Amino acid sequence: MLQPFRPLLLSWNQRGEMGTLTGADQVASPPALLAEPLFCGIYANELLMRFLQRSDPHPGLFDRYRQLLGHLSAGETPQPPLRLFEKHLLEAAGFGMQLDREHGSREPVNLDAWYQYVPESGPVRRAGSGSEKDHLVSGSALLALQSGAIEPQHQRELKRLMRRLISHYLGDKPLKSQSLFYES
Repeated sequence: MLQPFRPLLLSWNQRGEMGTLTGADQVASPPALLAEPLFCGIYANELLMRFLQRSDPHPGLFDRYRQLLGHLSAGETPQPPLRLFEKHLLEAAGFGMQLDREHGSREPVNLDAWYQYVPESGPVRRAGSGSEKDHLVSGSALLALQSGAIEPQHQRELKRLMRRLISHYLGDKPLKSQSLFYES
């Protein structure tokens, strides 16, 4: 019964750091995840383990996680719901993102402008040209992430943005689940 993605109602006794599992009841069927959706689910699990503290409840984030698994099992394109989950996870971990205002000036993000996203600060407007664009994100993508309406043209730059931010906050220890994408 103790398998990944299977929703369970658990009971346990805990004294100090060590707990003893006393019961586990399945509350729903696990989502059927194969291929890329399975890798995305494993990635989401690893993010949860790395960003959240043990025994620190995050009921809103758990609902977001269930929504993500629902999208993944429905055969939808996994990138938009995964980006939204990453955004909500960063918020729950205390690293909320400023997406609709420029850092420094507090001007609204411009749909047609390019930005460098600075961790702990937010978007800083830059001239977007040539290979420099690989490190920038468009205002339209930032606003799409803010609203939750991620379009196909935003997926690549938002993926790069979230990878940079997650790497920044996790430090030197890379995510093991990302290697699954490169090996498959």
